[in-house]
Amino acid sequence: MMNGRDVTTLFIALLVAFLVGPKATNATALTYELAANEEACFYIWADKPGKKVGFYFAVQQGGAFDIDYEVKGPQEDSILKGEKERQGDFVFTANQVGEYAFCFSNDMSTFAEKLVDFEITVEHEVRPDFVLKKDGGNDQQLTEMEETLFRLSGTLTHIARTQKYFRTRENRNSATVESTENRIFWFAFLESAAIVSMACLQVFVIKSFFNVKKGGV
Repeated sequence: MMNGRDVTTLFIALLVAFLVGPKATNATALTYELAANEEACFYIWADKPGKKVGFYFAVQQGGAFDIDYEVKGPQEDSILKGEKERQGDFVFTANQVGEYAFCFSNDMSTFAEKLVDFEITVEHEVRPDFVLKKDGGNDQQLTEMEETLFRLSGTLTHIARTQKYFRTRENRNSATVESTENRIFWFAFLESAAIVSMACLQVFVIKSFFNVKKGGV
């Protein structure tokens, strides 16, 4: 049975190993502005087969908030592909060693630029062997502590992706509000200009009825 001092020492050792130990996830989060008729690709390298690759993207601004995407493997084989998608969140297994390409295409737009927020993660679950010796000298793996840490990591990842989702919703709603405001402004401006033009035209027509030509009887 562990006492309070052993538990405190164990927790500190786990925390230090978790912070300074080898990372199990490599992530790349970027925001890229894709011009009209442009195609952009980003690459990662998988040095071992069986790694989990996460791919998330969301169109923050531009046009109808849609984009074409494709994920290609080292042999130029298509792993994921979609057209006119607003956002996506995928996880697949990199079964081959080599370079994986993540491409975005804005060919459907003739003038609209797209602002794309995306993240690429390469995960390889390496569970560290934290060992605690009993009084009798037997070793016991801390499986419960490990599982708790991995559950916390998964929960934090889910929270981060949820925040990205709400950020995307906020940006899209903000863009919709701005577009509606611009339409209302120009509609009101044109309506006012039409009313003023009609009033001036009516004054001109009525005034012409009372004009008398010079030399008339």
